Amino acid sequence: MNILDSVKIKNVYSKNRIVMPPLASERAIDGKVSDAVFKFYMDRCGGGNLGLVITEHCYIVKQGQASPRQLSIADDSCIEGLSSLTAKIKACGSPVFCQINHAGARAKSKITGEAPVSSTADSKGGVEELSADRIHEICSLFADAALRAKKAGYDGVELHAAHRYLLNQFFSPVLNKRHDEYGADSLENRMRFMLEAVKAIRNAVGEDYPLAVRLGACDYMEGGSTVSDGVEAAKLLEKAGVDLLDISGGACGTTVPGKSGARFADAAEAIKKAVSVPVILTGGIRDAALAQELIDNGCADLIGIGSALVENPHWADEQIGVKGENI
Repeated sequence: MNILDSVKIKNVYSKNRIVMPPLASERAIDGKVSDAVFKFYMDRCGGGNLGLVITEHCYIVKQGQASPRQLSIADDSCIEGLSSLTAKIKACGSPVFCQINHAGARAKSKITGEAPVSSTADSKGGVEELSADRIHEICSLFADAALRAKKAGYDGVELHAAHRYLLNQFFSPVLNKRHDEYGADSLENRMRFMLEAVKAIRNAVGEDYPLAVRLGACDYMEGGSTVSDGVEAAKLLEKAGVDLLDISGGACGTTVPGKSGARFADAAEAIKKAVSVPVILTGGIRDAALAQELIDNGCADLIGIGSALVENPHWADEQIGVKGENI
């Protein structure tokens, strides 16, 4: 396989195997798409050399907002701006997915005006433990947000379950200290919230709409989730109807101490061997030659280029281009 080859994701085609992953631009105004948000994406997509674009995480409810200038998909007033954004990106030749998120304990009350919530209470941080009833409500909020993404013209939706955000706060045994049906006592329990959110989204958007999950497959720390946990989680997600797995870090976030290059390649490769849906690998990949090597080695089906695209908006045009001269 060559990174210039197309990839089918359910009923959507990525024209090549290079992905612009969710990159928090911090350019929204009151949660809405701004001129600066348009510019951020057009600078990176305008050359038409990205296979797939996944826009930055959008909060599904005010309580789950992670930062002051994060994009929102929390109500119908967001649809108009997001529709304009998707139209501009798709006009550049790339299908576009929307990443939806709840920050959980990573939300800040000074931004949201509410106490943050998580799998486990933290009195020092003012974090409240979610009840089962509230978990079900948040699943409905994820479903509502996914339906707004569909109405806004997105080609698919990605559920964020990595980087210490809410769903990862349940999956990670470092972060989950509860002992009920959503607790840390088994992988099945730690996955329950995530799988219920997937089910709610699928029921809202229908069987034909592509659904991805960004999975924090491994915590890369003592007592945390392991690559084996990530493999089992991936198999459960595929069985639940997920069409694309976007592999990243869990409680460790986007970096792994002592690791450079393709930081999450071990997890992505193990998961790719265990599932039949396409797998994205992102994290520390900065040139097309390494992207091709990872594809050749069976680590992933698609490669996300994060930091390099932040630093150089024209990365795809220079590294891929029409001729693929750097491959």
